[in-house]
Amino acid sequence: MKELGFFDGEFINLDETKVSLEDRGYQFGDGIYEAAKVYNGKCFALDRHLERCIRSLRELQIPVTYTNDELTAIHEDIIAKSQINDGVIYFQITRGTAPRTHFFPDKVVPHLSMTIRPSLVHEDWQTSGIQTLWAEDIRWLRCDIKTINLLGNVLAKQKAHAKGFHEAIQFRKDTNLVTEGSSSNFFIVKDDIIWTHPLNNLILKGITRSILLEECAPQLGLTVVEKAFTPEFAAGADEAFVTSTSLEVTPVISISGKKIGHGVPGKITKQLLAAYKALVKADCYR
Repeated sequence: MKELGFFDGEFINLDETKVSLEDRGYQFGDGIYEAAKVYNGKCFALDRHLERCIRSLRELQIPVTYTNDELTAIHEDIIAKSQINDGVIYFQITRGTAPRTHFFPDKVVPHLSMTIRPSLVHEDWQTSGIQTLWAEDIRWLRCDIKTINLLGNVLAKQKAHAKGFHEAIQFRKDTNLVTEGSSSNFFIVKDDIIWTHPLNNLILKGITRSILLEECAPQLGLTVVEKAFTPEFAAGADEAFVTSTSLEVTPVISISGKKIGHGVPGKITKQLLAAYKALVKADCYR
């Protein structure tokens, strides 16, 4: 078992240098990425990741030069070659390499790179819950595109990390409305109703978010309201949780030192986590 990379058709060791100094991803953050979770040697929900990948490429007007079947085959190959059964595959596509200029260059071919590393789910966080803090959302206005330009997210995450918190929950200062976590989607539960920010340009359409809303919540008979809310409204919630490919469904027990509900993982959060894990088991452990 070893960590492994891939760059433009070639499997490589992670310490090999392949990126050009004039790669537009390196110079402008001009590219997109996805990260798929590997359970038992199989990517979970890869079709959803690839669908979002293609959308992000279209939104940035980056040519699509791989089919979904080709990308699926590369994911399967890197798992087989690395022999990593439980991990995360990160892949990104940049516009390509060209002399530095702000407008899109002509006749450049996008670069595809990929890494696989072992990664286990933080089941201890799922059991005990995580502590978070509020952070102003200073990101650009196209958060629906999964771009590699992540400085706003990085600064929020670093703020949380520096203060000993697991995640930052972001809000827009101009509207005083909560958006999402620095690397997750955010939900609250109030009076047995699940609340989360609606899909628009201010949040990412998370894969785990989509699975919860389209499959888990209906299966459990739970009501979901996709409506923006304030930090004050969230502070009065009965439960809260975040979702992402790596976190799955993880309870939030406090924000900026204030307990959510009783300060323990809530009933509905636990139900959603169990339903999500059942889907993973059915798909990857057959």
